[in-house]
Amino acid sequence: MSADAMPTSRTRAAMPVLIALSATHLLNDMIQSLIPAIYPIIKEAYSLDFGQIGLMTLTFQAAACLFQPVVGHVTDRRPMPYSMVAGMGFTLTGLMVLAFATSFPVLLAGAALVGTGSSIFHPEATRLARFASGGQQGLAQGIFQVGGQGGSALGPLLAAFVVVPRGQASIAWFSAAALLAIALMIWTGRWYADYRARLAARGPSTARPAPPQVASKARIAVTLTILIVLLFSKNAYSSSFGSFYTFYLIERFGVSVQNSQLMLFLFLAAAALGVLLGGIVGDRIGRNRIIWFSILGALPFSLVLPYADLMWTGVLTVIINLIMSSAFAAILIYAMELLPGRVGMIGGLFYGLSFGLGGVAAAVLGEFADVVGIDAVYRACAFLPAVGLLAWFLPKIREGSLPGH
Repeated sequence: MSADAMPTSRTRAAMPVLIALSATHLLNDMIQSLIPAIYPIIKEAYSLDFGQIGLMTLTFQAAACLFQPVVGHVTDRRPMPYSMVAGMGFTLTGLMVLAFATSFPVLLAGAALVGTGSSIFHPEATRLARFASGGQQGLAQGIFQVGGQGGSALGPLLAAFVVVPRGQASIAWFSAAALLAIALMIWTGRWYADYRARLAARGPSTARPAPPQVASKARIAVTLTILIVLLFSKNAYSSSFGSFYTFYLIERFGVSVQNSQLMLFLFLAAAALGVLLGGIVGDRIGRNRIIWFSILGALPFSLVLPYADLMWTGVLTVIINLIMSSAFAAILIYAMELLPGRVGMIGGLFYGLSFGLGGVAAAVLGEFADVVGIDAVYRACAFLPAVGLLAWFLPKIREGSLPGH
């Protein structure tokens, strides 16, 4: 039986499992988002430049990029229900390293450990969400992703009210979140193992075999490349905010560190709503339409943003991220439907490679900011959503032509 075989009939989504997965995704990504949220603190404490800030983002995201596709490929062949627990163990260790680091290289090591934990978590959690979907893949991925986006938004908010006033060592307090995530992962891992055992006991007649490929290998490779580039353009734009938005607000508008973190929270929180709505609507109107909406809808606002005042900067960033994030579930499911039976690899590839490339973008943008200034970074990034016009070359998927669509 395929590692990600789906029931033959459309069933009700396992909502308790999806909610628990969403909660673990929230806790995992909340811890991850503490890294860019503490940049203003460590920049001053360690006399770092923007290039070093970008390097720290690159280190964290490269750790996830290098391991996630490998973890996904391995677990496609041999699912590991409790591997997420091991991943959170790496994250917990990274948290403690970041809390008590005394030099920039040690900070890099802590960021790498957190990235490694993320690389282990995402592929298997993505597969588990597909199992629990009951055929409603957009809904399931939307619920799963809203946890991750919500966690990414909470990180800066918690950093503003916990880490900024109490200092770097207070990062260790978030080890409680890692321990809670481990408890939830043990529960969902047990459900996953029991579910697979029940499918195996019923025999092969209850599982739908992987359908034949719907396109040539070359066409699939080109389509996956376009999807990765689309996701990269969105992640590169988001990375410019995650790494440098607080500095931009402080330098251009003179806001306090805490207020800049609050505005970063609003930007990231918009993604949580956008990814959930995009997943639900994508089930109804199709993946292609959602992808196009996320491109054409966001581009006018991103072009105006660098010239807006403080109030409109806040409004526009919320609108942009709300629209851009709506395509994430659609892009991920589109890729899964191209390669049925490779859910872990697809999850690892898209989380790992695209986010890793986002880290490369952050490092390049950091060097760019050191040379030409932070304002110029946002004028240049305003055109990144236009990369999404590559969606023109995506094949039009007829309803039901791909498995699970």
